[in-house]
Amino acid sequence: MRKESFEFLKNYLNIASPVGFEVPGQKLWLEYITPYVDTYYTDVYGTVVGIINPDAEYKVVLESHADEISWFVNYINDDGFIYVITNGGSDHQIAPSKRVNIHTDKGFVKAVFGWPAIHVRGKKENHPELNNIILDCGCKSKKEVEALGIHTGSVVTFEDEFMTLNKNYYVARAMDNRIGGFMIAETARMLKEKKKKLNYGLYFVNAVQEEVGLKGAEMISRRIKPDVAIITDVSHDTQSPLYNKITDGDLACGKGPTLTYGPSIHNELLKMLINTAKKNKIPFQYEAVSSHSGTDTDAFAYSAEGVASALIGVAVKYMHTTVETVHKDDVQNGIKLMYEFLLQLKSGHNFSYFK
Repeated sequence: MRKESFEFLKNYLNIASPVGFEVPGQKLWLEYITPYVDTYYTDVYGTVVGIINPDAEYKVVLESHADEISWFVNYINDDGFIYVITNGGSDHQIAPSKRVNIHTDKGFVKAVFGWPAIHVRGKKENHPELNNIILDCGCKSKKEVEALGIHTGSVVTFEDEFMTLNKNYYVARAMDNRIGGFMIAETARMLKEKKKKLNYGLYFVNAVQEEVGLKGAEMISRRIKPDVAIITDVSHDTQSPLYNKITDGDLACGKGPTLTYGPSIHNELLKMLINTAKKNKIPFQYEAVSSHSGTDTDAFAYSAEGVASALIGVAVKYMHTTVETVHKDDVQNGIKLMYEFLLQLKSGHNFSYFK
């Protein structure tokens, strides 16, 4: 990976962009992609769209989501301890002993998720629950907490930052799904630097609020009204001991991006992606989902009159923790797959099953 791309990846993964407060990350992403697109726009809730050939009638979307799971301050007691609720699918069981940033108008306030020592919890083990995990920001009273600018509704993010494991793995708290945002931005860069000309409009969409129900994708899909949408997101690596491959599937980091079968996945578009991967000797893995994919694929597929949609995943270890882990080869192969697919797609391709 080139140095500039790697620096962007690290900075983009490190910046805080909690659900509903994605603007800092969106500004960073937009700054990076702007040289590689013809124009861009944003919507009222913060989704960012970079466009190549904005006047073209036939429209193709590459999409990721920018938001990360987080917490909201929900109650401050008289002793200055703070109780929280989730903002997205945050896991209360991993919270104890974690360092956090509480976002205020005055900037970040440092705090920790406190937890009693093992010595004093007694024979009946207490487990972390939303009603017993607390934030401690070093204050002795509610008044002292509020003087720092903290109030009900203040958003809270974990402090953990990017690192590498054994040279081959990237680790960060927000791979889901800023790794997809990185991948589509790199696809835009490759198209620009290799001077590739497309005969359709290409929309790079970095959507907000996926983690609370695909909301950003719902809004922007109705505005763009694309003909084709390829969504990026993360899939579960199922190789660690606590997974059941019979029910969770058999996916592994390092074996290539995942290509998904499911009701919202358009069969012909999926077959085109599979053929592109095979033709270009790009490793990939098959994945299956049941009634829905749980990704922005569903929002695009079922928007308006329906959009031919497909999902390219990256296997991640330890999803929705602060150590989400991906293999660098899967990232590069996902970028290559999108790039090669875009080069062979023709404007006006008819995805109707009844031709």
